[in-house]
Amino acid sequence: MPIETSAGAKTPWHLWAVGVISLLWNAYGGYDFVASLTQGEAYFRAAGMTDAQIAYFNAMPGWMMVPWAMGVWGSVAGSVLLLLRMRWALHAFVVSLVGLSTSLVYTYLLSNGGSVMGGSHLILNGVIFAALAFFTWYAWAMAKRGVLR
Repeated sequence: MPIETSAGAKTPWHLWAVGVISLLWNAYGGYDFVASLTQGEAYFRAAGMTDAQIAYFNAMPGWMMVPWAMGVWGSVAGSVLLLLRMRWALHAFVVSLVGLSTSLVYTYLLSNGGSVMGGSHLILNGVIFAALAFFTWYAWAMAKRGVLR
């Protein structure tokens, strides 16, 4: 049953489903970000990364921290804002999409990350990009319908 918002637009049941799934999905990204920075090599080894992959990660330039953080925390913020039914969810997801896209350009075009990380990493990045594109589109659609305020 839809819930009426203050502007009169009904909140569809699927907003809660997409919002919770988005938050759980993106919270793992936040966990990965924090664990990567605080546990470093131990976390990478537990995740099954090779010596070459760990060396690649450790050699990334400092400026890459900015798009990585934008990608991760933008999507976490977007998920929370979506659940709060706020229009800023769309903006947060767009920031995340820009951060992820910048990271992908660096990994696959400006460095040898694609060959170091392997094909499974490419598939994982494709899934992450597709999920983020969906969450961004969904926030846009809900904002357009007046569900997000």
